Amino acid sequence: MNTVTEKKPRLTTSAMIASIAAEGQRVKAAPFGKALVEYAASHPEVVGMTADLAKYTDLHLFGQAYPERFFQMGMAEQLLMGAAGGMAKVGLVPFATTYAVFGTRRAYDFIHQVIAEENLNVKICCALPGLTTGYGPSHQATEDLAMMRAIPGLTVVDPCDALDIEQAVPQIAAHPGPVYMRLLRGNVPLVLDEYGYRFELGKAKLLRDGAEVLVIASGFMTMRTLEVAQQLAADRIGVAVLHCPTIKPLDEATILAEARKPGRLVVVAENHSTVGGLGEAVAALLLREGVVPSRFRQLALPDAFLDAGALPTLHERYGISAERMAASIKGWLA
Repeated sequence: MNTVTEKKPRLTTSAMIASIAAEGQRVKAAPFGKALVEYAASHPEVVGMTADLAKYTDLHLFGQAYPERFFQMGMAEQLLMGAAGGMAKVGLVPFATTYAVFGTRRAYDFIHQVIAEENLNVKICCALPGLTTGYGPSHQATEDLAMMRAIPGLTVVDPCDALDIEQAVPQIAAHPGPVYMRLLRGNVPLVLDEYGYRFELGKAKLLRDGAEVLVIASGFMTMRTLEVAQQLAADRIGVAVLHCPTIKPLDEATILAEARKPGRLVVVAENHSTVGGLGEAVAALLLREGVVPSRFRQLALPDAFLDAGALPTLHERYGISAERMAASIKGWLA
């Protein structure tokens, strides 16, 4: 995989609406599209499908490389999922892409009945998860993890950065059965290479240790949590960061081992509503296993329809900027 990185250029406010990369942050362009093109070169069974959003999910790169294996289904997400299930039945491995709001809300019954119930080998990769767009509730998939976690047999993945996505693509392709993966597109930040990280499907990874706080995070909130840990280190607050890219099945053993360490504030950080996501999954696990941390908190989006606007402003407003997260943790420790 090409590891050349670029510096992100200065962004206008309108461009920042669909970007989570900070100015000057290292990024990689279209990691999903490039990883899928590379994997498909030696796996002719892989096909690419989209609902009129190839450019906006980076699947256009697959279409350019393998036009005979690329299927544009139009603005019809239910048709997209139904056709993907049909292709899987004849031995193909469809990667179906759209926006997360459309792939979950509009096509939920088709994913449940056509794909998951028959355990078909379909990989659903959806862009703009959670609060990664400022275009308002119609495009903000703040409940997608709750919806997809509830489908029996469906593996759910929430990668952090470009490296996570690149390494996840071949693993979800090789995994037998349906997968829902949240997708970051365009110029995607690159941070995990600095921590010797390797994606393993179904595994959480401790990126750094700390005595005072344990933050269990997924998606780009892991990236934010690493920033928070560096900030709080200046105040002599040790923050352990456990990255949990696979939401289902949850890496229960690793989470329990870290949560059992005494005296730490346990926080779950996620780009999702407080309802039904990683936070509630971890809380239920701890309760079932009788693990009671000294304190437990969530850094997540409210159970509400969120505003439209520029992403940095929205992240600050809803408490998921690095500065707001650091302030929340310091307040909980006080």
